[in-house]
Amino acid sequence: MRFINLIVVHCSATRCDRCYTEHDLTTDHLRRGFSGAGYHYYIRMNGDIISLRPVETPGAHARGHNTHSIALCYEGGLDGHGRPADTRTPFQRHSLRVLVMTLLRDYPDARLCGHRDLSPDLNHNGEIEPEEWIKQCPCFDAATILTEPPPPNPGHL
Repeated sequence: MRFINLIVVHCSATRCDRCYTEHDLTTDHLRRGFSGAGYHYYIRMNGDIISLRPVETPGAHARGHNTHSIALCYEGGLDGHGRPADTRTPFQRHSLRVLVMTLLRDYPDARLCGHRDLSPDLNHNGEIEPEEWIKQCPCFDAATILTEPPPPNPGHL
């Protein structure tokens, strides 16, 4: 089993008003020269959690951090005009929360973060600040997933 010290949340950087399937994601990653989808899990707008890569296999999602991390990606991340935004549906919020809780049970010492939080600390103050982000992905503070109020039960929407 691999040593895991990071659980990294990504967005697919696709518009919230467009469908972007796991097949689309995999095809795009293959075009970029990856051996398949770079993420371990993909969360569709309807909340479905799709396993794309075995956890035992390092991902291809955050240069310099792939060896010891698990990558989660949710469909979306751009508003209807193509601007970065937290576009998670209630179904995605629920599934992301459950998936993170499950993974942290298996890897209790892992740190939960967003892809943007792995940007270099350009001013060397020990904190990655918004002006230092290489990307805005995932467009929300991933470290707060478990402290956010639970979303309403998606089955009752």
